[in-house]
Amino acid sequence: MTRRPAIVEYGEHAWTLGQGLLVVFGALLVSTAITQPFTDLVVGAGLVAADGWAETVVRTVFQFVGFGAAVGGYLAITDDWDLIGVGRLDVRGAAIVAAGTVVLLAIQFAALFVFDQIGVSTGENQAILAGQSDPTYFLYMIAVSILFVGPGEELLFRGAVQGLFRRSWGPWPSILAASAIFGAIHVPAVVGAVGEAALYAVVAAGLGCVLGYLYERTDNVILPCLVHGLYNGAIYAIQYVSQVA
Repeated sequence: MTRRPAIVEYGEHAWTLGQGLLVVFGALLVSTAITQPFTDLVVGAGLVAADGWAETVVRTVFQFVGFGAAVGGYLAITDDWDLIGVGRLDVRGAAIVAAGTVVLLAIQFAALFVFDQIGVSTGENQAILAGQSDPTYFLYMIAVSILFVGPGEELLFRGAVQGLFRRSWGPWPSILAASAIFGAIHVPAVVGAVGEAALYAVVAAGLGCVLGYLYERTDNVILPCLVHGLYNGAIYAIQYVSQVA
């Protein structure tokens, strides 16, 4: 068998990386384009008050609807509907979702414990800080996480980006690369020093690897969508309990 020239392989890998980054960039553009205008419509209609936690909840919904819309648009434009694996949720899948959620929470709290012991911090996500004035915010964000945040991010990073990378690079390189981008995209949302934001991104990338592995093993994006949403929801539930207790 004739081996293809290295330059051809490098070119294909670079093209694959470019596709993945283009999808992420497109998702950010679509999300940015629709979030503020639609949030302003909701506020202008008097459905929520301006500059409060309710507006933040609405903005979050539209942000991740934008992610999903961008992925759907990409699939429609490219007619590449087979890129993302989707299946039904059966009993085995539900058990995997439950176990996956517990694993993510265990990793999160283990990392926080270790960081506390060595005297470092990951900073704080703005989504958590938004609920400091009223814990009711966290209750709404539980539902938003399950219905919008988890599905939006997983369709983008596991479904589209990891799916594109897998075709050229294979399973583990695609999981690692997609998770690295997933971690990096969280940096702007972190309140803290540069080092704290970088550490936050590393933790997020680690959680992304678990989600990526789950998707790779099941080829059903519904599972990581639910795990991600339930994990976020659990974090918000803990925040709510800690404030009202």
